[in-house]
Order: sequence, then C-alpha cells, then structure tokens
Amino acid sequence: MRFPSFVLACAIGSVLGAETAGQAPAAIQTPSSDSSAGPAAYSCGAPTTPPPTSGRGVQPVFPAGQYPVSLPAASLLGARNDLPNPYQPGADWGQLPPGRKWGSTASITTAPDGTIWVVDRCGNSGAGGTTCGGASRTVNPIFQFDTSGKLLKKIGAGLFVSPHKLTVDDAGNLWLADNGSHQVFKMTSDAKVLLTLGKKGVAGPGTDEFDAPTEVAVAPNGDIFVADGHTGGGTAIGNARIVKFDKNGKFIKTWGKKGMGPGEFDVPHTLVFDSRGRLFVGDRQNNRIQIFDRDGKFIAQWFQFGRPSGLYIDKKTDLLYVADSESRDGRTNTGQLGLPQTGYGFNPGIRRGIRIGSARDGSVKYLIPDPCPYPYAGGSSLAEGVTVDAAGNVYGADFLMDVRKFILTRGPNRTAARH
Repeated sequence: MRFPSFVLACAIGSVLGAETAGQAPAAIQTPSSDSSAGPAAYSCGAPTTPPPTSGRGVQPVFPAGQYPVSLPAASLLGARNDLPNPYQPGADWGQLPPGRKWGSTASITTAPDGTIWVVDRCGNSGAGGTTCGGASRTVNPIFQFDTSGKLLKKIGAGLFVSPHKLTVDDAGNLWLADNGSHQVFKMTSDAKVLLTLGKKGVAGPGTDEFDAPTEVAVAPNGDIFVADGHTGGGTAIGNARIVKFDKNGKFIKTWGKKGMGPGEFDVPHTLVFDSRGRLFVGDRQNNRIQIFDRDGKFIAQWFQFGRPSGLYIDKKTDLLYVADSESRDGRTNTGQLGLPQTGYGFNPGIRRGIRIGSARDGSVKYLIPDPCPYPYAGGSSLAEGVTVDAAGNVYGADFLMDVRKFILTRGPNRTAARH
C-alpha cells in the first residue's frame, strides 16, 4: 500500500527551499545562560586539544564549507542529503532543576497523554558502564515535561546503572532498558517497579538474560519486545537479537544473530511498532531499518533513512522519524584520519540528522540536518533519540548532553495542518 504524498504534505506542511548537498548546514549556536544544555552540547564532538602534529607541523584545517570533499546528493546506500527542512533550528529544551544540566541521552518519547519523557545518564557523559552509579545514585535520570519544557516530574534515582531508552505504553506504564545492569524494568509513572526482566549485572544469551538491552516495544495485546544488545558493534561479541515475552514477562521466542542478512543484526539499537502492528528495528551497525511481523517474519529492509539511532512513528499518520547521529566515513578536515575508514559507524557520503518519511512505503521527504560541519569530528552528534508532539514539532535527545526542540515552520506560504 502506497502512502499518498498529500498525506505527508498535510502532516508536515508545504516547504519552501531546501538545504542541498554540499551546502553548509545552519550555523552552530551557543547556549543561553539559562539553558539546561550540558558542557559538550555545542562541541560537535571536536577535541579540545589542538590537532596532532607530524614532522611537517600542524596539519591544515579547512574553513567551514571549504573542505575539498563535498557530500553527494545521496549517500552510497541511497539516503538523500538534498531534502527540504521545514523546521526551525533546534533550540535547547527542558527546564531542569537548578544546577542540573543534561547528561548524555539517547531517549525521548511522547506519552499517550501528550507529555514528553526524557532519560539521561544522571547528568554524566557516556554510555553503558555505571553512569548512574556511585555518587550519581541520588540523581534522578527520568523527567516528564509538557511540550513547553515545563518540568512535571523527576524520578528514578538509585534504580538504574546506565539507562538507555524509555518507552511509554498505551496504559501509561514506563519501560526502561538499562544497558548498564543488563535489565528491563516496567514501572508506574511514579517509578514503582512492576516487572523486571534479566539478571542484574549478568550479560548472557539465555532466555532470562540480556547483554546491554537498548529499547522495549509493547504490542497492543501486551506482548513485550526487547532489542538486545548494545555490546560489540562491528565485532563478533555480544547479543544481536529481538526477545519476545508475553504481557506477564514469560519468554516466548527470540530471533536474530550477528550478521548482515535479513533477520540478522549488529547493534539493534531501537524499535517501534507502526499502525499496522509491524515491528521496525533500527539495526544500527548495519545502517538499516528492518521490518518484521510480530512473529519475527522478515518483511523488508530500508537503507534510505540513514544509520538509525532512534525511531518514532506517529500512529495517526504513519510518519516515520529516524535519528542518525553516528554516520561517518573516517575523514577529518585536519588532513589526518580521526576515525577508522571501516568498521564501527562506517556509512559514507551521508549527512547526519533526522530523516522523516513514510512508514508505509519507505519514501523519505524531509531532513533536519545536523548543524555540525562535515566531515564530522566526533563519534556522535545531534539526536540519538527522537519524538514528535501533536503539533508536529520534533524533539531530539543528544548523546552530546542536550535536548533540542525543532519547531515546525508556519507562515503565509507554509501550512502546518495535521490532517
């Protein structure tokens, strides 16, 4: 079934102009004095020390927009770089308690009541490990906001080791994948634990074990699907599977293994259901989305949305939002390699950012480009998690310690009707 183009036009709005391949993204701004952005939020992952030297001295640094290699109109795997962007530049978002700044985060999601939930690593930078351990055990990592960014609730202190992604089910329950403890938690909105899956501190391939689970999706009948795991991207170690349980946490089945074939995975990092009950899996190290039915039958694979760190599907329109925060090809503008040209994150010729299109036919219509200049200096930038509100505004959760809101453009020649 094709997704009619007029539905996308109504849902997103008509757009004038676009960033084309080879043009520089919007200028990188600096945080305001009252911003909740963490210290790395505007670094683009660039090192704070000067570039390395060689026998011939410091290597050249090319000004923005003058790097001798330009991005093509489409990446080598077919993700477009020349799509229109109908959103204002991202603005720091979320009114945190006094003295609290965002830590690294991969998680932002919209609840059925329209509120926005965010999870960070207890104000710390990093992923995995014990970011919410030690002195950070008293720090709340889970926040609920209204769409203006007003803080409604802060919860979760002392419950997690290193939280990854949060899901809110249709009943308002919270599901958190903690890749530091290798566990999944079901909680009330006040952080009362209702169900725990996995063994704390035990990484394994068993039916009651995980190895750094990344996200949970809950089917309409209550079945639980867990993306497992985050360990060993680009290597032979770690789990690479989807694990299915019934609503009570009883194991049903698992599918997937390390690999690149249909139904195989390498860092299944995010997952979500569309309106037809199909399971979309962000198979990140393979730079693709894989689509399955609820029994694990392979349906399709899509490369055109980029390297998926975060997925969100609007169930009313089946608009698919995909956050690509990691695509890289090893180039730097210092004249020296700063990242491997193969291996983890290798996805050449692509603009990082948030791509938006149809979950029904796979067409990609829009791109919110990463404002960091190509070639990217660090391992991650812009949104690793993504969600959208009822007005069509997009929210991104950044590993580089920030949450940003992208407001859908409105004006005399641009409509934002959502019908």
